[in-house]
Amino acid sequence: MKRVLLACLLSGAISMPALGALKDGDTAPDFNVQASLAGKALNYSLKDSLKKGPVVVYFYPSAYTGGCNIQAHTFAVNHDKFAAAGASIIGVSLDSIDRLNDFSADPEYCAGKFPVASDADGKVSKSYDLAIREATAGKKDSRGIEINHGFAERTTFIVTPDGKIAASIGGLKAKENVDKALEVVQHLAGSH
Repeated sequence: MKRVLLACLLSGAISMPALGALKDGDTAPDFNVQASLAGKALNYSLKDSLKKGPVVVYFYPSAYTGGCNIQAHTFAVNHDKFAAAGASIIGVSLDSIDRLNDFSADPEYCAGKFPVASDADGKVSKSYDLAIREATAGKKDSRGIEINHGFAERTTFIVTPDGKIAASIGGLKAKENVDKALEVVQHLAGSH
């Protein structure tokens, strides 16, 4: 009986939003940041993107790391499904714009399908109440390059055109995080 109870508690914990993160129904903080799409820097405005439909704002720890590589690749592969549901995607990390220029154009990861934003000072992550871990000296990315920035927790927010958070998705592995985000935007598209 204890195992069944523990299993139920663990399954509930996995689907819960990230600890401390903004919740469903909260107003999503607006942000204007430097981002990269297909290797080219640009200015990104959440407010402007919301004029076109829901936005999937996904925070991830670092470009060129295991789970983040999988997550970016999964978003890129499913980009057309998100677009068909009327949603756009923006990735946000504490990476520098130079790292993101490489990552956004990399055919194995973002593949030029969606922009990734530099939140180098962590202000955007903090405005969404996400925890940030300090950089670990000597930690290297999947290319063998040292990572010299902090890490925001992996959490995805689905923001509706009225600026409200329809869903916050945390506590899931990278691929499952994307699958859940797609499920939410498809549900939103079907309910209109």
